[in-house]
Amino acid sequence: MMEMDGKPKSHYEQFHDILNRFSVEDLHEKNETAQLSFLRQGITFTVYSDKTGTERTMPFDFIPVIIPPDQWEQIEKGMKQRVKALNLFLEDVYNDQQIIKDGLIPRELIEENPYYYKEQASGLKIPNDSHVFLAGIDLIRDEHGEYRVLEDNLRNPSGMSYVFQNRFVMRRVFPEFFNSHQICTLERQLSNLHEALLSHAPENCEDKDHPIAVLLTPGSYNSAYYDHVFLAQQMGIELVEGRDLIVKDDCVFMKTIRGLHRVDIIYRRVDDDFLDPEAFNPDSVLGVPGLLEAYRKGNVAITNGIGNGVADDKAMYAYVPDMIRYYLDEEPLIKNVETYFLRDREAREHVLENLDKLVVKNVGSSGGYDMLIGPHATKAEIDLFREKIIQDPAQYIAQPTIKLSRAPAFQKERFYPCHVDLRVYVMGGKKLKVLPGGLSRVALKEGSLVVNSSQGGGGKDTWVLKKGSDDSC
Repeated sequence: MMEMDGKPKSHYEQFHDILNRFSVEDLHEKNETAQLSFLRQGITFTVYSDKTGTERTMPFDFIPVIIPPDQWEQIEKGMKQRVKALNLFLEDVYNDQQIIKDGLIPRELIEENPYYYKEQASGLKIPNDSHVFLAGIDLIRDEHGEYRVLEDNLRNPSGMSYVFQNRFVMRRVFPEFFNSHQICTLERQLSNLHEALLSHAPENCEDKDHPIAVLLTPGSYNSAYYDHVFLAQQMGIELVEGRDLIVKDDCVFMKTIRGLHRVDIIYRRVDDDFLDPEAFNPDSVLGVPGLLEAYRKGNVAITNGIGNGVADDKAMYAYVPDMIRYYLDEEPLIKNVETYFLRDREAREHVLENLDKLVVKNVGSSGGYDMLIGPHATKAEIDLFREKIIQDPAQYIAQPTIKLSRAPAFQKERFYPCHVDLRVYVMGGKKLKVLPGGLSRVALKEGSLVVNSSQGGGGKDTWVLKKGSDDSC
C-alpha cells in the first residue's frame, strides 16, 4: 500500500484517506461484524489434520489488495497465454507427444508422473479441445514489484466462492469504500462460468443448445464442499454425488424423484482416481461405474479434463515457459520463480548445501503440506528434508526464498504487515476469460510465508480498478 517514503501509492490514496477517518474501535467493530457474517452464512473449509474439529470459517481481512488497470491488463494477458499453452500441452501429451519427440521435455518426467493417465485419457475427444475449464494460477510479487507465477492448478482449483463472498461481505460492512472507487464488478462472472461450462457439450449431446450440466462432489466432508455448494447454486445446476448418477447404455443419467434424467456435462470436483471404479481405483465409492466409457463414446463431457495433473505438477511447472515458446512462439509475459530440479546431481548438491536458504516442495503436494521454508526451519526439520531428498530426489523441487510482497492486515485491533499471494481464475470455454481480481490469500500469522487457509491463512477482497470511465474490465 505504501511507498518507501511512507506515502500511499497512487491507486491506494483514496482508500487510505477514508481508512484514516475511522477510529481503531470502529474498525475493530466492523471487522468483528465481517467475521460473524462468514460464520452465519456457513462459509467454511475443512482441515483434515485438525484434531480439535474439522470445519473452520475462512479468516477475512478487510483491507483489500488493489490492482491498477495497467497491471491487471498485463496479468490478464499473461494468464490467458499460460493457460492456452498448458491446454495445448495436455492435448499434445495425450495424443501426438510432439513436445517429447522434439526433446523439449524428458519422456520420463511425463511417464513417471503419478497424474499422467495415458491409458484412460489418451485419444479422448475433448469438446473445444479444452482440457482446462477452470484454472487457478497462483501469483506472487517479488521484491522488485514484479508478478511471478508460483503454481498452476488445473485439476480442481478451489476458492472461487470466497472471491464472491469476500466482495459481498466487504460491500455490506464497508460501503464507504465503494462509493469512491471504480472497481471491476463480479456480477457477470458466474454467468461467464456457466456459459463456459455449457460450451463443453459432448459430441452426442441430444440438445446442444440446452445441455444438462451437474457438479459432482465427493460430499460434505470434502475440504472444499462450501465451494461446491456455492458454485452449483449460483450456476443453477444440480449438485450430485456419485451415488446420484448411473450409467446405462454408455449414457449418464441422474436419479430424480421423476425418474432418470440424461446428463451431458459433469463439472467434477472428484479426483481422477475416484471418478470411475471400473477405470481407476476399484475401491472408490465416490465415482460412477462406467463413466469413462460414456466419456470415451462422446455421450458425456467431464471438466476439468482427466489427467490434467500432469501439467500442474510442480516439476512440470519449470517447463511452462518452454511450452509457451514451443506452442505459441511467444515469450512468457509473466515469469516463473527460479526452480531447481533435484533429480539433477549438480542442482541437488547445491540445494543440500543451502537448505537453510531455500524453499523445498513435494511435487505432488498442495495446501502448504510437505514443504520446507529453510530460513524459518529448525535444524531437525532441515535434517529431515535432507534425508527425504537423498532418498527420493525426483519427488522434490527447490526454489529461492523470495521476498514476497506484503500488505497491511488489521487483526486484534492493530495493523501489521502480512505476506500475500493472488490466485487468478481463468475460465476456458470457446474463449478464455479471466475473473477480474481473484482470491488474495494472506498469511495472517505474523511473519509466516504460508498463505494456505489450512495453515492459518485468510482471504482479502481483490479490487481491479477500471480505466477511467471505462465500464469494461
